[in-house]
Amino acid sequence: MSDSNNTYADNDLREVKQLGMWASIASLSYIFWIVGGMELVERIAYYGVKASAGLYAKAPVSEGGLGISLHDYGVIISIWALMQTFIPVFTGGISDRVGYKETIFASTLIKIGGYLVMALFPNFWGFLFGAMLLAGGTGIFKPGIQGTLVLSTGRQNTSMAWGIFYQVVNIGGFLGPLVAVHMRQLSWDNVFYACAAIISLNFLFLLAYKEPGKDERLARNLQIKNGEVTQQALWKDAWHELKKPVVIYYMLVFAGFWFLFNSLFDVLPIHIAEWVDTSVIVTSLFGPEGTSNGILQFWLGLDNSGTKVMPEGMLNLNAGMIMTSCFLVAALTAKYRITTAMLGGCLLSILAFVFIGATNAAWMIVLAIAMFSFGEMMISPKKNEFMGNIAPEGKKAMYLGFVMLPQGIGWGLEGYFGPKLYEIYASKEIFSRELLAERGMSVNDVAAIPQGEAFTTLVSYTGESAQSLTTLLYNTHNIGMAWYIIAAIGTISAVGIFLYGKWLLKLQQSQ
Repeated sequence: MSDSNNTYADNDLREVKQLGMWASIASLSYIFWIVGGMELVERIAYYGVKASAGLYAKAPVSEGGLGISLHDYGVIISIWALMQTFIPVFTGGISDRVGYKETIFASTLIKIGGYLVMALFPNFWGFLFGAMLLAGGTGIFKPGIQGTLVLSTGRQNTSMAWGIFYQVVNIGGFLGPLVAVHMRQLSWDNVFYACAAIISLNFLFLLAYKEPGKDERLARNLQIKNGEVTQQALWKDAWHELKKPVVIYYMLVFAGFWFLFNSLFDVLPIHIAEWVDTSVIVTSLFGPEGTSNGILQFWLGLDNSGTKVMPEGMLNLNAGMIMTSCFLVAALTAKYRITTAMLGGCLLSILAFVFIGATNAAWMIVLAIAMFSFGEMMISPKKNEFMGNIAPEGKKAMYLGFVMLPQGIGWGLEGYFGPKLYEIYASKEIFSRELLAERGMSVNDVAAIPQGEAFTTLVSYTGESAQSLTTLLYNTHNIGMAWYIIAAIGTISAVGIFLYGKWLLKLQQSQ
């Protein structure tokens, strides 16, 4: 570990002057790049499933999907969220005690099992159990990776280290949905098999991985074994740290942002698939015929005909921007206090959701995703930097597990209420069933339509074009309301971040 870390007390809230951009990059060790590679591989597999989960859930069984309601999808996402985010609160400490390499290895095996369960059991319970395995594996994986990062960097290069790490993560976040777009056009189970194969590559990275701080960990364990040092039960140790006001307030104020953040990934792909005519983008770029260039189709996330952007391809602008420019935003925000940068990021993200609610024009959705991405770059790497800085010695991975708590609260609530809000205010499936009844179809016939097939039934029943019916349904319902409610939740969080920043400043000045 860098000696610079040792000159600061536990839970030190003072901020340290960062090295310049190139000096920071040059100072990063090989182990930093190894864990970056492992995180990249894990994210390709993870986002391959996560980006298309909502589309898979609502796709009819006749097309290989689950054919479940958005309410049932919300139940799965909520359980997934709570498991994935609350497990690291306690497994983070296990990584500190057992070893990072061991927990990374175990988590990779569990995640492979999750993808295979999803592929082999294409129903509600199969997907739920697969999601639980993925959640458990991810919860064990994260603290070991992030704890390694903290121990392999010093306070002077931490801002750039987290920025670059987040950028590397988003290369995985960019490639995963593109793999899913093309695999799911073959068949849905191919998505899960591909993700299981991709994450297996981490076993190769583990061969080159050397745990930083291992000697100190083993020495500490020996002292405990010999009775020289008493070690609290892990849950008691975690609870002791969790009760500190700086951690409690952090959890509460950032929960709203994570509600906002996860809505983008859990609900926006469904919104784009149902209401946004993405062929407008392809026509603007390549003309009315689209493009038959396979390379462009892959990298832009187009369908196989090359005439429209798939929902995952639209959302991929988020990962693409972060992948190419996060280090620049990290360099810019290194000049500001951490809480100031996070507040700015939250406000930008809120504005993006207002845009999504206000219009279904394809290019405006692109602009909203771009705004959200800048907001995310200002806030997300900073949360890890902040927790890594205030963590006491020997508890780095535990504190980086705590980072997941506000995500757990926010994502857990969004997982259930996000799809529910969408179902109430914007579900094309429900609106199509209502219109079929209005146009004369019997109640029994409407009820007999398989889940996910109501709109295609409406098109064939009325003889009108899909585009004109989409426009009619959009104009006769207040679809933006779901997004305005989500933005309002983010606004409450922004006020909380502002107050938290002022409180922290007072604490820093009193040190």
